[in-house]
Amino acid sequence: MKAVVFKGPFELAVEEVPTPTIVEPLDAIIRITTANICGSDLHPYEGRAELDAGMVLGHENMGIVEEVGPGVDRIKVGDRVSVPFNLACGTCRNCNDGFTSACLRANPSGQPGAGYGYPAMGPYWGGQAEYLRVPWADFNLLTLPQGTEHEADFTMLSDIFPTGYHGTELAKVGPGKTVAVFGAGPVGLMAAYSAMLRGAARVFVVDKEPDRLRLAEEIGATAVDFSQVDPAEVIMDATQGFGVDCGVEAVGYQAHDPSGEEHPEMVLDNLVAVVRATGHIGVVGVYMPEDPGAATEQAKEGRIAFNYGQAFTKAISIAGGQCPVKAYNRELRDLIIAGRATPSFIVSHELGLDSAVEAYDRFDKREDGWTKVLLHPGSAA
Repeated sequence: MKAVVFKGPFELAVEEVPTPTIVEPLDAIIRITTANICGSDLHPYEGRAELDAGMVLGHENMGIVEEVGPGVDRIKVGDRVSVPFNLACGTCRNCNDGFTSACLRANPSGQPGAGYGYPAMGPYWGGQAEYLRVPWADFNLLTLPQGTEHEADFTMLSDIFPTGYHGTELAKVGPGKTVAVFGAGPVGLMAAYSAMLRGAARVFVVDKEPDRLRLAEEIGATAVDFSQVDPAEVIMDATQGFGVDCGVEAVGYQAHDPSGEEHPEMVLDNLVAVVRATGHIGVVGVYMPEDPGAATEQAKEGRIAFNYGQAFTKAISIAGGQCPVKAYNRELRDLIIAGRATPSFIVSHELGLDSAVEAYDRFDKREDGWTKVLLHPGSAA
């Protein structure tokens, strides 16, 4: 089968690799119809997270079930399914408690948490390919309505829609709340969108990329361009000096100032400044224990020295962690089916798998208009 294969930093290839097969009784084989390029895929692509050469990339996947193992009894051949980016056994203590993002059995390294085509998440090939093996298929797969309707919406269920929603859950967004989202990449836009779905009165979105800020405005958020203004000053002025009730960190450890210099503490510092005393911050931007490609020693060693003293003084609650997709994907699927949610508003490009190498390059450069890329194996689109 054809797949997007990681060769090394800034080096990918679309090439023939072995087609996955059933290995365990609870496996399923999925024919991929859509696989997205995620901002997190850029971490190994840029050499900012170590990944072995030969790994097939892609953790935002959906498709049609082609084959199931003898132990699979809920999922059927022909089912249209979404594949959560967390790979989970469904029976360990963390899975039973709902923390499928920290499964204790799925990762052979013994580290909590497993997934597809990503550093330190196990040996599982990703889905930027024609086919994907899914272990524990009955537990992991979310069934979707048959056909092709809402393909671009449903493909967001594997990661970024639940992750953005998770940020608002951690930040305790509710009706009438004011919210600041730092980062207008796909996850940040999904967080802003989710805040509105949850009834937020006003949502500020902070970034510097014009195309992404335009999307934020199109969904009703207040866009704040931090390359032109001080975001903390703007948000405090707009809230009469009180600050917002809730904040979402959707940038992670690669935060840059307007000049392009890295400041991994910058976003958390700004959120502590603009969230009111006793407010809440949800962190869904990715932070790594080590960053081999970092420009500074502080970032390389994972030291994020944000102003915790001010957060303590203001009694701000800060919660974070990888999203347990299964906690949200069923309800978010049903919002899409009911016409209440259309997360595909962020999609900028739909391409065939053969265009993946160019798509990674342009997405990584944040070229104007390259907001969210969907790959369709078997398509020349």
